[in-house]
Amino acid sequence: MSVRKAVFPAAGLGTRFLPATKAQPKEMLPLVDKPMIQYVVEEAVASGLSEIIIVTGRGKRAIEDHFDAAFELEYYLNDRGKVEELAQIKTISELASVSYVRQKEPLGLGHAILCARALVGDEPFAVFLGDDIIAAREPCMRQLLDVFERYDEPVLAVERVPRERLSQYGVIAARQVAATVYEILDLVEKPRPSEAPSDLAIIGRYVLTPDLFGILADTQPDARGEIQLTDALRRLRARRPMYAVAFEGKRFDTGDKLGFLKATVEFALARPDLADAFRAYLKSLGL
Repeated sequence: MSVRKAVFPAAGLGTRFLPATKAQPKEMLPLVDKPMIQYVVEEAVASGLSEIIIVTGRGKRAIEDHFDAAFELEYYLNDRGKVEELAQIKTISELASVSYVRQKEPLGLGHAILCARALVGDEPFAVFLGDDIIAAREPCMRQLLDVFERYDEPVLAVERVPRERLSQYGVIAARQVAATVYEILDLVEKPRPSEAPSDLAIIGRYVLTPDLFGILADTQPDARGEIQLTDALRRLRARRPMYAVAFEGKRFDTGDKLGFLKATVEFALARPDLADAFRAYLKSLGL
């Protein structure tokens, strides 16, 4: 069965970016002139996914407004002949079919995905974590979908991470089966660097099967009261094969302030309308 639907957990409180996120969603913080969540939705659309499901929470209305039509703004731009700006605005609301569901309490990533169960139904689906912005010639999710179509089993994105940072990630034990493809033998959540089974860390892109929902519903919360996706994936892997793709592309961890700043600089330098002037400015700093 082909994958049509993409789930975007976006109900987090964004505490690492306070005070900027006190009154606006972290997902709406801009990289240059585009909110972070739009980059990720555009990746989904470029990968061939047509139905977007965004899991929101309180204070996230700006996300819904962003992907909705803006009649007053469109009328204003059209009336003043701002053709290019009008085209950009209309493109956003026409990207894909977007649905929303609320996560009423911050009960973890696994719980956020479980909230989308009724909208996903009994079919495979993709999951995108908005903190991971990935620049790639072929969209990262498209690389995962190609592997899913080959094996018809769940697929995760992984990246080699320095061992001293592995305690920040879920990490896989794996057997390589192709140039960039691994069969997952086990998953460990935030291991000590000395105990990590490899340096392949799980990154925020997944292609999952609907049998995961029953496992999530039956997964016990951890000590913080959260349902962890990695715990459910371990149980799913015990029932069926699971694969990982060491994707080709550059990932920016925009959930981290330094990662966000790095992404802003590199995305600005990739813009033809900004690159020359911005590069000259950076050089003028003499850093």
